[in-house]
Amino acid sequence: MAEKQDQASEAARQGAREAIKRAARDLFARRGVDGVTVREIVAASGQKNHGSLTYYFGSKEELVRELVAEGARVINEARNAMLDELEGKPGGPGLHEAMQALVLPSFAPGAPDDGAGSYMRFITLLSLTHRRLFMASLAGDLNSGYLRCLDLLRRLTPGMDERLRNRRLVFIEASLGAMLSLRETALAGAPPPQHMWRDPHAVADVVMACLAILTAPEPAAADAAS
Repeated sequence: MAEKQDQASEAARQGAREAIKRAARDLFARRGVDGVTVREIVAASGQKNHGSLTYYFGSKEELVRELVAEGARVINEARNAMLDELEGKPGGPGLHEAMQALVLPSFAPGAPDDGAGSYMRFITLLSLTHRRLFMASLAGDLNSGYLRCLDLLRRLTPGMDERLRNRRLVFIEASLGAMLSLRETALAGAPPPQHMWRDPHAVADVVMACLAILTAPEPAAADAAS
């Protein structure tokens, strides 16, 4: 009997934690970390005890850190698995495959019906408004796959000016975050069947768009051609 009670208590505890995380992630995705109070998160999660967030997470900042790490871990594992497979190929990966490894894992950090459909909007907004907190939440190896992708893209563009390449990698990060956020917003609202994100080629187009950002002619060369 005592064991069943302990199991029920643990299940209730985990259920409360998950409810708070889902509510916080959705609210943060819409309004940003600074635009949401602890009381609002608790109310949206359905918890009756106003101190439940502090009890389970310690503070709003610690909750933010856990939310970032949770989704980042899934993306990072998928990205590293892709890279391991690609780098094991004879001759190694090509530039398009390297960009796929950078882009594709970000499209599925979790199932949309469990609240992860707001994850990319949440971290994109957080990285813009609280960059230091965002990066601190990725401490350890949670960003290792992303850094491996950047290193691979640099190795696959050996003749490119370093400053130009680094600038374009920043552009890719910003553009990818925006595209992922737009996709989440569209799909969360049950868009009509003809919506562009329902197109089976849409995700592949994102890869190609990011590749185009990296490999477009240098400004001086483009000006001379025109």
